[in-house]
This record gives sequence, C-alpha cells and structure tokens, in this order.
Amino acid sequence: MTEFHTRKPIDNSRLVRPVAPHGLRKLLGLVALCALLAGVAMLYAWQHFAYIQMRYQLEALKSQRAQAVELNQNLKLEEAGLRAPARISDIARQQLGLTAPAPAQVAPFEGASEPVFAEMRPEMRATAATGAQ
Repeated sequence: MTEFHTRKPIDNSRLVRPVAPHGLRKLLGLVALCALLAGVAMLYAWQHFAYIQMRYQLEALKSQRAQAVELNQNLKLEEAGLRAPARISDIARQQLGLTAPAPAQVAPFEGASEPVFAEMRPEMRATAATGAQ
C-alpha cells in the first residue's frame, strides 16, 4: 500500500487573537510591584552601604582622637619639663649670668594695707572739679 500525503495550506492571516480584558492591567500591576520591590531593595542597599561608610569614618576619627590624646599628653609632659623651676634656675645662672640677690638688694613692698580699686590722680581731681562747674 502506498500512502499519500497531501498538503493543505492553512491561511491564518484572518485569525485575531482574543485580548484578555484584564491582562494588561495585571501586567502593569506586576511591573509596578517589581519596581516597588526593586526600589525597596535599592533603598536598603543604599542605607547599608552608607552605614558601612559611616563606620569606617568613625573608626578613622577614633584613631585620630587617640593620636591627639597621645600628642596632648606628650605636650603636657614637655610643658611640665620646661616649666620646672630647677631648669629655669639653671638657664638663668648659666646662659643669662644671673645670680641670687644679696640680702641688701631685696626690699619689702610697702603698699596700702587695703586694696584700692580705682583712685583718681590729684591732677585729675582738680580737672574733674573745675570741669563739673
């Protein structure tokens, strides 16, 4: 037996695919949902990386502060050494040639027993008295 195959051309040019009435709306809703999720993920990532960056900056500032505290301590020690009375006395005697005063060179200070806050000079009193008349 012999088999024959016939070929029948099918013309689909006049067929129209039916559009689902809510399909486009579902697609837009899905795209909006994906965009919202992507936005939330980007916001989370941005905050996370900003947090990491702030931590690095905080550690750098802590390191700078520790260096500043150490430098401050060293400067205080150096200042204390420079202000030492023995050092000042040695410099005064050796470099400046100063000596201790003799007892006759020292005179006690004779000032008012009570403090004076403000006092006009005698010539200023006369000017003030004549100017007020």
